[in-house]
Amino acid sequence: MSDGLPVYELYAIRYARRDARRADHFIGGDPHDGPMPMDYFVWVAVGAERSVVIDIGFTAEVAAQRKREFLRCPIESLKLVGVDPNGVRDVILTHMHYDHVGNFAKFPRAEFHLQEPEMHFATGRYMRYDKLAHSFEVEDVVGLVRLNFGKRVRFYTGDAEFAPGITLHAAYGHSAGLQFVRVHTKRGWVVVASDVTHFYENMETGRPFTTAFHIGGMLEGFDKLYAAAPTPKHIVPGHDPEVMRRYAAPRPELEGIVVRLDEAPRE
Repeated sequence: MSDGLPVYELYAIRYARRDARRADHFIGGDPHDGPMPMDYFVWVAVGAERSVVIDIGFTAEVAAQRKREFLRCPIESLKLVGVDPNGVRDVILTHMHYDHVGNFAKFPRAEFHLQEPEMHFATGRYMRYDKLAHSFEVEDVVGLVRLNFGKRVRFYTGDAEFAPGITLHAAYGHSAGLQFVRVHTKRGWVVVASDVTHFYENMETGRPFTTAFHIGGMLEGFDKLYAAAPTPKHIVPGHDPEVMRRYAAPRPELEGIVVRLDEAPRE
């Protein structure tokens, strides 16, 4: 592309799911309640010089504890797009909720990139309240603290250029240190929203998800997504099964498992 930035392939890998209802996903419920399942993803940007993993999912053990349907190991699944976890040098963590940080031990060489307020949140005074603490796994939090002592966590406070062609954007609200990631691809900048918007419908209707630390911050997060993306079709929500329908698989045998986000959506 003419701006000279690296161009990344960008993939979403679906590794788990759960049955849920519309009332589970909107603060205040929904007047037209009905089934609204949730998918769980990790994302990976594959470039000529580096591959960057965005979030790392949960383990089979945590899936069983939390009654999630575990479809495949998200880290082993990176190999489906040619990425060896043992060689990954950089993992961006959008936040520290259980479904985004549970496999850190499977990246022996990686540095982890996190907003500093998220670490403060996960180890601070609010974790005495079950309403907030339930989204975290204690062993994940302890593990990241240990990684920090091992000089393997790099902290950010606010927006930052992570690398040419990849930028980080603070959008505190769903969690106290949430960030989303913008990746430069052949179709332009694609915004990996993670949990800034769980579903397309959260941002499109201005109704935040039920897990909330700061509702005002969540609403501002929707504005930040729109501002960071060339068009709304360049925004990819964090948990919407619609992602698997809108985007194509890189190969027929990966249908329902992996989709390419650097290709234009089907609609």
